[in-house]
Amino acid sequence: MGFVTRNTYYFDAPGVENTRDAARFAVERARELGVKKIVVASSSGRTALAFRDAMAGTDLELIVVTHAVGFSKPGEWEFSPEVAGTLRAEGAKIVTGTHALSGLERAISRSSRLGGSSRTEAIAEALRRTVAIGLKVAVECVLIAADQGAVGVDEEVIAVGGTATGADTVCVIRPAHTATFFDLQVREIVAMPRNR
Repeated sequence: MGFVTRNTYYFDAPGVENTRDAARFAVERARELGVKKIVVASSSGRTALAFRDAMAGTDLELIVVTHAVGFSKPGEWEFSPEVAGTLRAEGAKIVTGTHALSGLERAISRSSRLGGSSRTEAIAEALRRTVAIGLKVAVECVLIAADQGAVGVDEEVIAVGGTATGADTVCVIRPAHTATFFDLQVREIVAMPRNR
């Protein structure tokens, strides 16, 4: 039986201050594995720019997954249009879609008439609480990217999420579409906060 040894990095605490290191670790693992795409969660564009900088001079493809329009305020997209223009001009893909692990389910659970949590939200909460909030975000971003055709389901990607802002969780994922969620595989945890 074979095995492989790779580095895993543990941040002392979650948060935006880990973003540059997370970007470095993501690029390092992508090169080590020959993975070509890095999927990054970014709500405003700042995290996306940090990853763009870390990926400069490589042949890696940046795929940025943003919050859905209306996530914070009805009709509003939080992502900076200027940053979006810059990233697109440099070849990055920007994907905005309905949150795979909440979406319509959240409307039901927040309803005073219906109330109660859903199975989808239970999956999201399990990922948040048992591993890391950033893992839930990374998994969700890969689902959204696969559903939008930005990544294939037959290729590993580096996926990055964070806790509130910035990036603090890096993993290797074999994608799946939301409708085939249980085909998704988190194959490696590259970095994550140890205390959450």
